[in-house]
Amino acid sequence: MAEALTLRLMQEDEVARLVGWAADEGWNPGLHDARLFWQTDPEGFIAAELDGELIGGGSIVSYHREFGFMGLFIVRPEFRGRGLGTQLWHARLRLLQSRLRAGATIGMDGVFEMQDWYREGGFAFAHRSIRYQGAGAAVVRAPGLVEASEVPFERIAEYDRRCFPTWREGFLRPWLEQPDSLALVATEGDAVRGYGVIRRCAVGGKIGPLFADDTDIAESLYTALGAHLPGAPVFLDVPEINAFAMGLARRHGLKEVFGTARMYLGPRPKMAEHRVYGITTFELG
Repeated sequence: MAEALTLRLMQEDEVARLVGWAADEGWNPGLHDARLFWQTDPEGFIAAELDGELIGGGSIVSYHREFGFMGLFIVRPEFRGRGLGTQLWHARLRLLQSRLRAGATIGMDGVFEMQDWYREGGFAFAHRSIRYQGAGAAVVRAPGLVEASEVPFERIAEYDRRCFPTWREGFLRPWLEQPDSLALVATEGDAVRGYGVIRRCAVGGKIGPLFADDTDIAESLYTALGAHLPGAPVFLDVPEINAFAMGLARRHGLKEVFGTARMYLGPRPKMAEHRVYGITTFELG
């Protein structure tokens, strides 16, 4: 007989615990991810309790009811293999569907070996996302690259919308302004041609997102962001579907260290995938 989980919304300090468990799993979260994730959608995190003890959780973030994302799916190691994760996963999916308009798409990034299981839940494979590791190096910042604070936020948000399934202003502004980070925008006159963010993590830093009109702009953003942490490990989550992004990883001699399968339940989102050189996060999309 299956053990009965108690499911409820997480509190902010519990999201911090969940991100801490992610660090224990080697996911290398950003130093401020817990606070930023919580601010994006305070009702988007589900706690799983067993006999009053927090044993797992995950995100069910809704972006304007138009697009949902499931991530941060963790059950503590000592409670695995008992069917509790299956209960939690299906409950999260039902809850997220209730938070979205009918027919809205849900995305997720799952480890490769779980693809068949997620497919049974209705998710379809879209592409692999490869986490690459390099190292930051001091460089002269290319002309046209300016800090995000110098560009009207609305222009950055408009560019971001081309590269993400829907608007996410509530996430984006704090993400650009977070401590221990650098956000750069590639400009041409008043036009935004790309942007990227690097944030400090438990180990080194992660670049995400990295969005650009073309490879030259992506290259200039990548090197300038890496210069924020010279000599430190720098990670970039590259969608394999973008051949130009994969080429960037090869040219810089980046090492593959991890990977996930991007999967969708519902229609595949319409966005400029050729501009996506680095995914924002595996946890929130």
